[in-house]
Amino acid sequence: MSKSPAVEIEVGPRTVRVSNPDRVYFPARGETKLDLVNYYLSVGDGIVRALRERPCMLHRFPSGVAGEKVHQKRVPGGAPPWLETVRVHFPRYGRHADELCVTELASVIWAVQMSTVEFHPWNSRRADTEHPDEWRIDLDPMPECDFDRVRRVAHVAHEVLDELGITGWPKTSGGDGLHVYVRIKPDRGFQEVRRAALAFAKEVERRAPDDVTTAWWRKDREPDKVFVDYNQNTRDHTIASAYSVRGVPEAVVSTPITWAEVDEVEPRECTIGVVSRRFAELGDPHEKIDDVAYTVDTLLEWADRDGLDKGD
Repeated sequence: MSKSPAVEIEVGPRTVRVSNPDRVYFPARGETKLDLVNYYLSVGDGIVRALRERPCMLHRFPSGVAGEKVHQKRVPGGAPPWLETVRVHFPRYGRHADELCVTELASVIWAVQMSTVEFHPWNSRRADTEHPDEWRIDLDPMPECDFDRVRRVAHVAHEVLDELGITGWPKTSGGDGLHVYVRIKPDRGFQEVRRAALAFAKEVERRAPDDVTTAWWRKDREPDKVFVDYNQNTRDHTIASAYSVRGVPEAVVSTPITWAEVDEVEPRECTIGVVSRRFAELGDPHEKIDDVAYTVDTLLEWADRDGLDKGD
């Protein structure tokens, strides 16, 4: 098959050359690489807000999502001089990586040109990569758990957050679960934030024991329950960002929603075309996510109360 000619995309003051724009990336409906570019352009403010200043791992699919997936931490040589990066260290391995650090929409489009479909940012920013400013609540359904149960657990999580005086920002995962993000003050390390997340998960489990598990080992989790995955707050653990497309044939998006939409959203229907139109009509439900940052002090008090060791 002959390659389609490259196109040049104007993104603010930058010009990004996109090669093979007609290559089919998503076989369910035939969306192409250029369709993916146009999707990210259409949600530009939202995806930049989700990624801004964060080290970001790229999930690349050089031949489309039906082919090989490449997990890329390091920005390759030959990147444009305007592209920004942040250096993160991996002490266990004695290594470091200069990861993409999105500061403008053009860097997102450059990543798509490099065959990126999914964006997986850290929950800290480059000013201080060792202190998270984002607490992630991951409602991860086990294989026999239906989405109505995920919805119920989301409402319990919302109830606990309200009692804490904390605003959480929900989104679909792009799979079968839901995520809730909370902006926090970057005054705690990853271990403390994870411990706070565990204390929160335990409280949700106490209130909904028939629906929730916090069991560490997968073999110990009931197959019809929701795992409140506090481990997503561990250093260098990443999940798909808000507005990230997922590497599935249907081009499903991890989509920001409001709490009022939890009972009606159908995650598998949140595809690039649907979310692009939704953004044009409604804007970004997470537009004010950075307005207020909270502390995890009360959650750490709960962790002490419950005798949760740092290694739990």
